[in-house]
Amino acid sequence: MKGSLIVVSFFLLGCLLGWLDFVPDWISDSDLSMYVLYLLMFQVGISIGSDKKLKEILHSIRPRLLLVPLATIGGTLLFTSLVSIFINRWSFMETLAVGSGFAYYSLSSILITQLKEPTIGIQAASELGTIALISNMLREIYALLGAPLFKRYFGRLAPICAGGATTMDTTLPIIAKYSGKDLVFVSILHGILVDISVPILVSFFCS
Repeated sequence: MKGSLIVVSFFLLGCLLGWLDFVPDWISDSDLSMYVLYLLMFQVGISIGSDKKLKEILHSIRPRLLLVPLATIGGTLLFTSLVSIFINRWSFMETLAVGSGFAYYSLSSILITQLKEPTIGIQAASELGTIALISNMLREIYALLGAPLFKRYFGRLAPICAGGATTMDTTLPIIAKYSGKDLVFVSILHGILVDISVPILVSFFCS
């Protein structure tokens, strides 16, 4: 929760500085955001590769365990497809790109903004990136606050699916509390696989 509030604070600060025209030209007119994206992708790779449990997880993967992240990805895209019917502002593929963030708001919002800018312009791309930021941030918050209800009404795997890409870090403690410590391994594996799918699916739907 604290991390989400920090991200929102920096986002609002950026909006305020841009509105007041306090942003230097070398920032607004350069490819700085793209380099930040490259650095973010590099950091994601390092965090996944340096996980001491990664080797254990890879050796313990069973086909049945893959159904959980597949259910998360499939269910999210299905629901997003239904939502796109009622949204005229954005195309079907653009809506799916937003849904493909799976609560990984920092990466998906930057990626969408950069990939869509050449085709729809910087203003529309920034707007779509902002939607991705807010919607995926809300998903993480819902996963944190709604875990007990998800578990009660939909089963122990529901909090994991709701957490999306965050189930290997920020939502892991709450999942361990309500879904049980025996599902911690499943939660970590789920988070890693969904995490990896974010840049792949977002790039695909933005292409």
